[in-house]
Amino acid sequence: MPLVKGGHIIADEFVRVTDDAELPAQGAILVSETRFLAGSDTLVSRAGGKLGVIWPNNRDIDDLVPYLDRLALVALVFPSFRDGRAYTQARLLRERHGFRGELRATGQVLRDQFVFMLRAGFDAFDVKKQADAEAFSETVKRYSVFYQPAGDGRISALHQRLQQRHAESAGL
Repeated sequence: MPLVKGGHIIADEFVRVTDDAELPAQGAILVSETRFLAGSDTLVSRAGGKLGVIWPNNRDIDDLVPYLDRLALVALVFPSFRDGRAYTQARLLRERHGFRGELRATGQVLRDQFVFMLRAGFDAFDVKKQADAEAFSETVKRYSVFYQPAGDGRISALHQRLQQRHAESAGL
């Protein structure tokens, strides 16, 4: 599956390791939440590379919070295009818990929801089709100003205007 990050199609550095597979000695790995929670101490202390976890949208994000500073990637799952709980999880991770690692959307990641996922704080997208990946890389360039504040760190149009007025009144 293609991976889109930063508006570009890239190779995924993370290797998905199934629950019953042996961990590779080196390299970035991505494990399920079941394997992560069963052996989190072993996994986070693994010196061989970066660690990522696939977190389903029906699990409480608070179970993951104690480990966030040691995770390089959290992949949030969209099991259906109608199920938006991963949007809430993404906003909580970015805004409330300050997660600065890679936040990846996986599962039913559709091109018409891409901008909303970006605004929620996702910065990587695991898509099913190459055509969707190409469309995603173009979409990231399409919008530069938004009215609503969101989890992607960009300031809203209102705050941009307020900053401009403040600068003008200060004579800058």
